[in-house]
This record gives sequence, structure tokens and C-alpha cells, in this order.
Amino acid sequence: MSQRMQGQPMIILGDDAQRMKDKSAQEHNIAAARAVAESVRSTLGPKGMDKMLVNSLGDIVVTNDGVTILDEMDIDNPTAEMIVEVAQTQEDEAGDGTTSAVAIAGELLKNAEDLLEQDVHPTAIIKGFSQAAEQARDEVDDIAIEIDRDDDETLRQVAQTAMTGKGAEQHKDQLSELIVDAAQAVTVDADDGSTIVDLAFLKIETQTGDTAEASELLNGAVISKDPVHENMPTDLEDASFLVTDTPLELKETEADAQVNVTDPSQLQTFLDQEEAELRELVDTIVDVGADVVVCQKGIDDMVQHYLAKEGILALRRVKRSDIEFLREILGADIASDLDNVTEEFLGHGSISRDEDEELFYVEGSNEDAHGVTLLLRGSTEHVVDELERGVQDALDVVGTAISTGEVLPGGGAPEIEVARRLREYADGVSGREQLAVEAFADALEVVPRVLAENAGYDSIDTLVDLRAAHSDGQTNAGLNVHSGNIEDTFEAGIVETPHAKRQALVSAGEAANLVLKIDDIISAGDLSTEGEDEPGDDMGGMGGMGGGMGGMM
Repeated sequence: MSQRMQGQPMIILGDDAQRMKDKSAQEHNIAAARAVAESVRSTLGPKGMDKMLVNSLGDIVVTNDGVTILDEMDIDNPTAEMIVEVAQTQEDEAGDGTTSAVAIAGELLKNAEDLLEQDVHPTAIIKGFSQAAEQARDEVDDIAIEIDRDDDETLRQVAQTAMTGKGAEQHKDQLSELIVDAAQAVTVDADDGSTIVDLAFLKIETQTGDTAEASELLNGAVISKDPVHENMPTDLEDASFLVTDTPLELKETEADAQVNVTDPSQLQTFLDQEEAELRELVDTIVDVGADVVVCQKGIDDMVQHYLAKEGILALRRVKRSDIEFLREILGADIASDLDNVTEEFLGHGSISRDEDEELFYVEGSNEDAHGVTLLLRGSTEHVVDELERGVQDALDVVGTAISTGEVLPGGGAPEIEVARRLREYADGVSGREQLAVEAFADALEVVPRVLAENAGYDSIDTLVDLRAAHSDGQTNAGLNVHSGNIEDTFEAGIVETPHAKRQALVSAGEAANLVLKIDDIISAGDLSTEGEDEPGDDMGGMGGMGGGMGGMM
């Protein structure tokens, strides 16, 4: 890029730099963003298909979880990464609805592209999208259905809806009960009167070799470790636990030293001194009254021997997350300096060993502790990983439902209803922003349309029937993908959360506006878009700006 000053060219960018402006830049960005949305659309809903992702190391992930797919894909396009952030934000804030959020963002940009072709300025589109998103959030609040936080049946339906279409669906009846029980077990009442589901007190552990039906909810922690010595006890009631993150070994000197030994007895003296220090370390543990030692670091062989002689159970190299979880369950303090440890550092509870599973079960006796562990089982590593993703999504939305006391009918019902109300709202919007509000409403209908497509139904007929039902005042009318009927999805047990919908609307709208606001792309590399496919063709449109999905799809 150059400018002329006093008749002479002034070089601003290097020879390799590339620039794309105005309409070309907008088309490029929209194509990249839509390509991301197209890549996950087929995974939406109970009848959505799975993706197999193979990374450069040959590791395989089989999933239809939107955020997992986008995280695993080798995306190297800055615009596409903006849409990936929509899924990541949705996952962090709501736990579910990632595919819907990305699909809506892609549809918003598709509709915006049509408006740009009609010479509607991007500023007008951005303003209209912002107005529509704000109004849509208010409409979601208005159609939300209040529930009792102790309504186990509705909460189970929320969990089942979140798991439907994922690896956990086959066992969703049993798993939904475990999920609701787990969420309620870590529910506390805050000082301000609100209800908080503290999922930090809930751990998910996985085991392979059994079916998902064998999954269970445990009141306490699960530690997948063996005793450090075969002569140690494995089952203790009313035990005192010492939890430490320091190694039970001799401390190494910071500087290297050489010792000249002229007599064998001198060597024995060094060995005796080491043994005495280790014995003193064990005596400290015995004197403080510990029955179980849980150590994040290593334990010396001599220390293991002495602890076994004292009848103390010891576990070493326990994960930091497990150490912190045990602290909460047992009411213990993590000891970092054993020289200053006292009885106040100890936690209290019981521990038992399952030899078949090679697991320790730890349950605290502290009345204030409310930590639980959801132990998920599956036949293979891939199965249990997908199971964990589905259960984690379900836990997030059930926790939200308990905290807010609100739910929504599923099956595309909220999107159709909010779209209908947005069109009415658009009548009162002046200027070209009205077209953007209507385009936003049209974009919301991508959710029921894709639900129908993925289930093998005619999307146009489904959309017509849904619009007719909502025009007749059937606010909860949605698509039951199992029967193909338009019905009250809340009564049918297809239940979602308003928080996930609100977050999806905000994230998708802001991402679309961010893309639309860009009218100039300056790159140090090649901006060529030659050979790009149309946005709807598989993963086309991702080639620009060094893009491409790395062959992942």
C-alpha cells in the first residue's frame, strides 16, 4: 500500500503485505464465519450427527458437542476464531447451547450479507442487531416459566434435554436422577437469600470397563491410587487425615557437595543420620495423630516402611485438584511445612477401598462439608469422554435452573416465539434498522429449521406449522423431533433454561456486529481467497488469511 506525497510514492506497508477493503473484506469475513457455523450445524438437536476429529498426533475425538468440535479443529483464521469464541463463551457462561449460539451467529451474518447487497450500511445493521438482541432478551424473560427449585421431575427433564443427542442419551433416565441429586447436594442458601449451586464442590470421575448404568453418586471423594505399602490398612472409620503438598523425603541441598569417606563407618554414619531424619518425620506425623496421609508429592521408601509399621495409610502423588477437594470434604488444612503441623491441620472422615475398581472412597464427617463425586463409567475411553461432556452440560443447566427457578420449553419454541415478537417490535422501529431487526428475527428461526433438517423432516413445512401455532397463541409450541409433531414441548418434557438462550442471543449478536464492523483487513501474509468454496459447501470459505481447518473435517 502506498500514498503519493509531492508526486513521490510513500511506502507504508512491506512488499509482502496484503490488503482487503470494504465489500471484499466484508464478504471474506462473513464467508469465514459462516463456514464455522456450517461445520457444526449438523450436530444440533437430538438427531444431530457426530464428528470424528483426528489431530496431528493421531488422537481421536468423537463428539457432537459444539464447543469441543471447534476447540479440537485446527482453525487458523482470525474471523473464524471470533465465532469459536462465541461457543467458548456460551460454554463458560451457560454450559449448553453452544451449537445454537454459533448457528445463530452464522445466520445473522448470512442475513446481514443480504442487507449489504441492498446497500444497507453496516452501521444501520449493527444498530438494528443490537436493538433486536436487547429486545429478544426481554422477550425470553417474559416467556420464561417459573418452577419450584425442588421440582425434581422438571429438573430431570432439563438434564435429559441437555443430554439428548449426546453419548449420555442412552442412559439419560438414570443419569438425570444422579445429576439432579448431585446438583441439589451442593446447593446452598446465600446470605442474601439467593440459592447457589456450587459446582466447585462436585467432582466428576470416570472409569472404563463397565456400562453407564453402573455410574453412581458418592457422598465424598474418589481417589484412584494404591497404598504406598502393601502392609498398610485400607479401611478406616473415624480417621484423622493429614493432607500435605510437600514431599515426605529428605530435602536435597541446593548446591552440589562432595564428601571424602576414608572409613566404612563414616558412610554408615551418613546413612544412620538420613534414617534418623526420616524417622523423625514419621514421628511428627504419628505425634499429631494422623491415621491417613494424603501427599501430593513423593514419599520416601523408608518413610513408607515406618508409616506401615505405625498402621498409617499413605497415598502419594495425588492430583492437586483431589488434594483441594479433600480439604473441603474433610475440613482439613493443607500442610506445607510438617515441622509446624498441629492437630488443627487434620481433617476427619472415613476411607474405604474397592479392590476391584482400585479406588479409595473418602467421606468426610464435617457437618459443613457437602462435596460429592459423580463416578461415571463407560465401556471405552471414547464412550466415557463423550459421556462426561454430556453430563457436564446437564449439570450446568440443572444448576442454573435451580439457581434461577426458571425454565423454557425446548424444540425451537422460544426461538419461534421470540422471532414472532421481534417482527411486531420491528414495526415500531424507524429507518433501515427495521430491516436489521427483521433479519435478526429470521436468523433465530435457524434453530427449529436445523432441528427439522437433522431429524429428516421438511424444514419449510415445520417452520410454517410452528409459525401458525405461535400466531394462534401457542407459546410453548415446538418440534418434537422424535414424532415430528408440533406440540407443547414443555408438557412433552423438552425443557431448557432461559439463561442459555439469553447468553446465546447476546454472544451471537455481538460476534456478528464485530465481524460487520470490519471494513479493512491488512495482513503481513497472503490474503488470497482463490479456490474458496461457497460458505455452505463443507468447510469452504476458510482459506483466506492463512486459514483452513487443517484437514480436520
